[in-house]
Amino acid sequence: MDCNSLGDCADDRIVRIYEYLDGALTLADLKEVKAHLDGCPECTEQYDLECIIRSVVRRSCQEHAPQTLKANIIARISQIRVESGH
Repeated sequence: MDCNSLGDCADDRIVRIYEYLDGALTLADLKEVKAHLDGCPECTEQYDLECIIRSVVRRSCQEHAPQTLKANIIARISQIRVESGH
């Protein structure tokens, strides 16, 4: 992956980085993207940023809703069912 051959198009670079992080590339493509990241500070910066974003999202998804919220939602669903005759 050569940034110059992509016309310095950030969208094309980031798509390849997403594919790289998602494991959606062939072994040959993985090696190519890895070699490019090793020599391209701009793409490495994009890669690092995406890693940080994914880490934050992963941590956020591990949080649990308070039990009181769950109880309130279940109570409201039950109330709606009673009111609608279901």
